[in-house]
Amino acid sequence: MGITTSKGVACDFQGPYSVGDRGRDPLMQYIYSILDKCNHYGTHTHTHTHTGGAEQWDKAIAEANAEYRTRMHNICCDNCHSHVAYALNNMEVKAYGIRQWDMVKLCFLIFLKGRFLSLGGFLAQFLPFGVVVLIILLVKLI
Repeated sequence: MGITTSKGVACDFQGPYSVGDRGRDPLMQYIYSILDKCNHYGTHTHTHTHTGGAEQWDKAIAEANAEYRTRMHNICCDNCHSHVAYALNNMEVKAYGIRQWDMVKLCFLIFLKGRFLSLGGFLAQFLPFGVVVLIILLVKLI
């Protein structure tokens, strides 16, 4: 999971002491969730708010990146979801009734509200799992 700056630079907590700033990486863009594009620029809708505009958005992401470059990656407790939650909390984003972000809330948000960008993105996400399940089933049947 990653978060993009207002200029489209994707930031992702990749591993111990490492945050990637990849630009527009097509390999990372399989699924997305929109908080509301207007939020990035300090406007308000009935379900989402964010104040401060693009500059504040980018500043909060830069702070999250700096913080997570000092952290050890832990797959269960301090991971890429935590990095995004840290940035959203710095921005004081309120969306879908959520005011305090954490990795579990983000996981459910992506699961329930996320959308695949293309059929290719869907296949890249699930085809490897499907192949493994198919192999297991074939081995069990033979």
